[in-house]
Amino acid sequence: DDVALLLSNSGETEELLAILPHLRRRGTALIALVGRLESSLANGSDVVLDSSVDREVCPLNLAPTASTAVAMAIGDALAAVWMERAGISPEDFAINHPAGSLGRQLTLTVADLMVPATALDGLSPEAPLAEVIGRLTEGSNGKGSLGAAWVRASANPELMAGLITDGDLRRTLQQHDPASWATIRADAMATADPITVTPQTLAVAALELMERNPRKAISVLPVVEPSQPHQLLGLLRLHDLVQAGFTST
Repeated sequence: DDVALLLSNSGETEELLAILPHLRRRGTALIALVGRLESSLANGSDVVLDSSVDREVCPLNLAPTASTAVAMAIGDALAAVWMERAGISPEDFAINHPAGSLGRQLTLTVADLMVPATALDGLSPEAPLAEVIGRLTEGSNGKGSLGAAWVRASANPELMAGLITDGDLRRTLQQHDPASWATIRADAMATADPITVTPQTLAVAALELMERNPRKAISVLPVVEPSQPHQLLGLLRLHDLVQAGFTST
């Protein structure tokens, strides 16, 4: 059913009073949000919501200031209640907000922002330190340095055995005497059980996972096949999330 919400502080706005007969003929239910309960608009409506104020913030008590704030608050409350009763989902909301910050948070997934695995060369478990450093600093498809590299599993090179980040490299070098750096292999510095996400994960949820991880700061997340947690599909960088407009909360 059609419902019209009519806002007028005085309740005597000519433009609104002029369309009341037309709305009545259409069978539209009328909700008046007014500052005067004994007004023409209130008397001609089915439901009346009192938005009156004692005084406007305007020093002259003329310009609508406090009354507009009250009207907005009531309107927001009505919208929130309607959304709850109508069962509006984030997907429904995104249909009408496809762009901007809200649209991105409701529609962009990890798959939209990740660097695909096809652009990432995995390291062998035996790769020496120099090769690891080279892989961490090289760019991919104009993305700049990824700051991460994945290590292939010995039994199946198509699967991921671990992830090496800049942080893993720093910690490994701190824990070993410089004289032994030449003997360090990729599998010795990789995190074997990195936190992962799936391609369908919302980007905003991935950002929250990165920022609130209790183990350590995360700047790169492996994206894996839902049914195969060691099948790497791509890497999601914090840098790409920020570039897409996602920010810390």
